[in-house]
Amino acid sequence: MDIKITECPYCFGNEFVEGKQDSHADMESTENVWYSGAIYHVVCLRCGSIVRSYVKHPEKMLKKKDRKENQ
Repeated sequence: MDIKITECPYCFGNEFVEGKQDSHADMESTENVWYSGAIYHVVCLRCGSIVRSYVKHPEKMLKKKDRKENQ
């Protein structure tokens, strides 16, 4: 899914940069499964706010038995 951010909800700026947080970016899902991988942030260049954060493979936060085939 490609989500396009066009305007900062805080300062209404329209220029963004994407950054990657990968050092100690571990998360635990509510299914008690560890996700170890980069967390990506979209940052407004005008005010510095993080306007979106995401992981590239959210299905890895599910237990293997609960993952859909061919994802």
